[in-house]
Amino acid sequence: MTGEKKFFEDEDGIISELDGKNYLEKAYLQIREILSYYLDIDESNKTIMALWVLGTYNHEDFITFPLLFLNAMRGSAKSRTVRLLTKLSKDGQMLMNITEAVLFRSHGTLGIDEFEGLASKEKQSLRELLNSSYKKGSIVKRMRKKKTMEGEQQVEEIFNAYRPVILANIWGIEEVLSDRCITVVLEKSNKPEFVKLMEDYDSDDKINTLLLLLKSDKCSLCSVVTKKNINIYTKWNEYIKNKCCKTTLNTLYTYNTLTTQTTPEEEIKKINEELMDLFNRVYDLDINGRNLELYFPLFMVARDIGDYVFQEILDIAANNVNVKKIDDMMESSDITLYNLVASCDDGKMYKVKDLVNTIKLMLGEGDFSFINNKWMGRGLKRLNLVLEKRRLAEGIEVRLNVEKAKEKLEMFK
Repeated sequence: MTGEKKFFEDEDGIISELDGKNYLEKAYLQIREILSYYLDIDESNKTIMALWVLGTYNHEDFITFPLLFLNAMRGSAKSRTVRLLTKLSKDGQMLMNITEAVLFRSHGTLGIDEFEGLASKEKQSLRELLNSSYKKGSIVKRMRKKKTMEGEQQVEEIFNAYRPVILANIWGIEEVLSDRCITVVLEKSNKPEFVKLMEDYDSDDKINTLLLLLKSDKCSLCSVVTKKNINIYTKWNEYIKNKCCKTTLNTLYTYNTLTTQTTPEEEIKKINEELMDLFNRVYDLDINGRNLELYFPLFMVARDIGDYVFQEILDIAANNVNVKKIDDMMESSDITLYNLVASCDDGKMYKVKDLVNTIKLMLGEGDFSFINNKWMGRGLKRLNLVLEKRRLAEGIEVRLNVEKAKEKLEMFK
């Protein structure tokens, strides 16, 4: 890559603007080019990765930031991808063996490769920390010994768990952690221009030039996301309440919620129009809950780059969430229970042991020895699907809330 024309030229220590494009867009395009040079991945994955990398430099501006999970078979450039992404991300570092202390005592973007061992019981505390690392305000408290004039005392230490994290492995991750990730599946390449390439990241001119730009203040989010006196999340909530509940909250066009003494009227109008367009397009995706939390930061970054990138990530998010919903329908035991109860007759009493046999038939082939009367009873109780219960000589019978099960299933369609 040495000797090729750089995207940005240094002039007296200042990175010049080229082709009239904003700095964020130029950084985005250069990240994509670097990814294309080293990795054989599809365009949608390049979009997700490039937006995620840019988001790490504005990480504190968001109340949530998704974990990025790379799932790949052996030989699919999984480790190479983690190393490249951590190299490009803010204060990135890659680790093969992670401990609790490293996770909450270090800072910046963290890449964890081959973390299959996290499923073990001994790693439960580490999993809990990773589960909380996607949401701002997540803290960890630990006690440490401190010598004082009065002797040795226990002192409380508080650590911030919120940080960008990349995870990678072959066998996948548990459902709770997976729900906090945007997943990218890497496929094995047989193209020599990729598989024979050396990871020459440190001396790569384009990477070093890009990092110089990213570490300057020129790639900060600069549009409606971070304008003074505008909290994008507050405005989104007001928009939702107005749209769905017909409340009397201030609308996006109310000057006293957006204006300051120094903000011209024309700028307020422009901000309102941008917000309304942004919110309408996100709302029309019909993405809710945690999925919305995870993709929202990428939406914000993409909207600052340009409308073409914004529309692309909207389409990618809609497709990925729909695929995930289908996977959840197949894999989630809760949804399987909802399906079971929804297929029952309303008002009829069912033996728990018969429900166990029925759900095993629904699941088909496989080792489902863990599904027994106790598992069924706990599941029905947790989902609040039991209307009536009685104990008989031959076992427990229940009357099920069929309507509730059908209502819950509609949420997953």
